[in-house]
Amino acid sequence: MRLRHKPWAKDKIQQYPQYVISNPEQLKGKWGSVYEKDQPVHIEIGMGKGRFVTEMARSNPDINYLGVELQESVIVSALDRLIEAELPNVKLLNADAANLPLYFSKGEVSRVYLNFSDPWPKTRHEKRRLTYSSFLKLYEDILPNQGEIHFKTDNQGLFEYSLMSFSAYGLLLKYVSLDLHQSNFEGNIMTEYEEKFSERGNRIYRCEVQYQ
Repeated sequence: MRLRHKPWAKDKIQQYPQYVISNPEQLKGKWGSVYEKDQPVHIEIGMGKGRFVTEMARSNPDINYLGVELQESVIVSALDRLIEAELPNVKLLNADAANLPLYFSKGEVSRVYLNFSDPWPKTRHEKRRLTYSSFLKLYEDILPNQGEIHFKTDNQGLFEYSLMSFSAYGLLLKYVSLDLHQSNFEGNIMTEYEEKFSERGNRIYRCEVQYQ
C-alpha cells in the first residue's frame, strides 16, 4: 500500500510536544518523568494510526504507553486520535525502532507490542523484519529480565518465521493462537489493519514470548 505523503505532517507534529516526544535521547533513564504518573511503560513499534495504543491506554490507566512510528505521514493520524482522547498515559515517538537502546535503559520498557508489522517477504530483506534476531537483541536491551513481546499478524509466513526466530533466540513461547478471533482470548483490542483483514476473512495469528 502506497503511503500518501503529507507535507504538513512535520509542522503539525512539532506543534504538539505534549503528545509527541521530541528529545528521546535526553530521556534515557528518565521516562517516568514524561507521564503524569510513574508506572510501567509498554511500547508499540509501528503503531500505524494509533488505534491500538490509544485504546490500550484507555483500558489500562495503570500503564503508560508509547507508540513508536517512523513515518511522519502516519503518526499525524495517531496524533489526531490522541488529541481527541486526551489520555494522560500515552505518548507518541516519531523514530526508528533500530535506535531504541539510545532512548531507553535496560528494564525501562516493560513490554513490546508488534502488530501487523511489514512482513518483508523477500529473503534478501529478512534483516528488516521486526522479529529478526538483531531486533530481538534491541528489545532485550530495553526490557527487564523475563520481559515480553506480544505479536499479532495476519501473515502466516511471517508468523511461522517469527516463531522460529523467537525459538532460535531462546525466547519462551507463553501463548500461541493460530486463529485469534476464534479463540477464547479475552481483551483483544484490534488495530485498523486487524479489523480490515478480519473482515476479509483473514485469520489472525498471535503469540506472547518471554526472554529467559
